[in-house]
Amino acid sequence: MENGMLLHVDGVTKVFGRDDRQFTAVKEIHLSIREGEFVALLGPSGCGKSTLLRMITGLIAPSQGTVYYRGKPVRGINPYSTMVFQTFALYPWLSVLDNVALALEARGIVSDERFERAEKLVDLVGLDGFESAYPRELSGGMRQKVGFARALAVEPELLCLDEPFSALDVLSAEALRGELMELWTGRLLPAKAILMVSHNIEEAISMADRIVVMGKEPGHIVTEFAVDLPHPRTRKEAGFEALIDRIYGAIAGRTEPEMKEVGTAPGTPGLTRILPRSSVNALAGLLEHISPFHKGYDIYKLEDELGVEMHDLVQTIEMAEMLGFATVNAGDIQITPLGQAFAEASILMRKELFAQRARRLPMIRWMMQMLNASPERHLPWKVFYTALLPEFPDEMAERQLDVAIDWGRYAELIDYDDSDEMVTLEVSNGKTAAVNDRPPA
Repeated sequence: MENGMLLHVDGVTKVFGRDDRQFTAVKEIHLSIREGEFVALLGPSGCGKSTLLRMITGLIAPSQGTVYYRGKPVRGINPYSTMVFQTFALYPWLSVLDNVALALEARGIVSDERFERAEKLVDLVGLDGFESAYPRELSGGMRQKVGFARALAVEPELLCLDEPFSALDVLSAEALRGELMELWTGRLLPAKAILMVSHNIEEAISMADRIVVMGKEPGHIVTEFAVDLPHPRTRKEAGFEALIDRIYGAIAGRTEPEMKEVGTAPGTPGLTRILPRSSVNALAGLLEHISPFHKGYDIYKLEDELGVEMHDLVQTIEMAEMLGFATVNAGDIQITPLGQAFAEASILMRKELFAQRARRLPMIRWMMQMLNASPERHLPWKVFYTALLPEFPDEMAERQLDVAIDWGRYAELIDYDDSDEMVTLEVSNGKTAAVNDRPPA
């Protein structure tokens, strides 16, 4: 084993499901973490960041490949790591001190010693005086501090954080980030390394020594960036925004030719493209914002200007790319003539432009063809959901169907009645919506 190496992920792949119902969450991941490192995992929603974290901690097993810790394969729970989740996961009937001590009880530590150690950890995270308080009495930030104290109670070598600040308000998250970095840079934590999943680029740059960027379909590592800025870091420092721009470029990638961008229909050879979870309103706001700029616009600027977070912004950009309303290259987004027309159009004309593009999407075209083949031009929601299960896990199949129905309803191509969960081919002027039977050229 290389000197100082804690973790080595060697060609790890995770497949959920079995036989004809398989979904590859991550594929052939290679990652190493050494003592003293703070590493952040960044990437769009659905790229498998949390799945990878759970394999590293031993909560789930890889389908292929091996996770090594200090040169030995991880079998079952990794006893040298612990996890802080994005939800607080505290026992509401236990006090702060009892919640922290519980982790030590599971390790078989006697009562007096575990409460003594628990008190020290409560003090360490700044909750001295709240030992007897219950979770309901604490703010979100204070509850997450208890989560940190409980994770640190077992003195893990590798501290894994799964979006630990995402459930907090902006000010609480900023304060807790600062306190964690004070403990880490001051070498007051028992952990020898930290691995954090995040969806916030600025957060990752302000905290991590190295940022690993993941892509999706399936989850894979795209690239990584070293962060050489001194602590404490602020966005005003030279090099901070340049790094944001480079990371956005890696996450957003570049627009592919249309056939690859839209993917294939469910049940046909090729990759069924996951529809981004964004709305027409978000799309319109993005296109209106960039429409005055006829050259590439820095994506990283949009996060602050539009007041959205990275994972939501990336989803909306993917929607614009898929519909042909914008292209992306090297961290810049550029509106297309179609996108310009959409941004400047009236409400009714926007619907028509959107409908023209939505008909070309294999997922929506597939739904319309199934409805057109039905004698009464309608089918139960469950029929589409069942048909998508071989393509996606249960929860993702439901989300994909919800997105497709939302887009189809806006375009007046399909309708949905929640009372009987029936999907119907939309009727306009006495005629059902036209179905394009051929894939886009």
